[in-house]
Amino acid sequence: METRQLVFLDTEFTSFKSPCLISIGLAASTGEDFYAEVPFPIASITPFVREVVVPLLDHEIETSCTTDELHVRILNWLTVVKAANKIVLCFDSEYDEKLFRGIFDGYPPSYLIFRNVDRNINELLRYDFHTKNGLPEHHALNDAQAMRYAFRESL
Repeated sequence: METRQLVFLDTEFTSFKSPCLISIGLAASTGEDFYAEVPFPIASITPFVREVVVPLLDHEIETSCTTDELHVRILNWLTVVKAANKIVLCFDSEYDEKLFRGIFDGYPPSYLIFRNVDRNINELLRYDFHTKNGLPEHHALNDAQAMRYAFRESL
């Protein structure tokens, strides 16, 4: 019998017009989390990203890496948290999926199943997560954790 584990994905990026990855958050249904930031073209960020997203970045050595390092770090993390035959990578924006696939040059690990769960996220619970934990929105890890908390499977 094939087992599946959920991992919630969120990214922050430069703009909708020409998205370049800034940060990525992954939150496994089993409780493990992953967060990383990559260098990005500062000249291409929107005013919203400059005012809201950039101030929330950690700028820590442990979370900063190159795009090539990010590929390896994510693979290592997925190997550690992979408690099932397949991982369902849950996202609520097609930009998240596109940017994640880009980390792997369009060829992510074959054990990943991509699933848009936008309709399965209870917005009141997402808001509650941010409020009760004092965590701002538009930080990739905070938003991935909020999605994990607010996810409700359709009946």
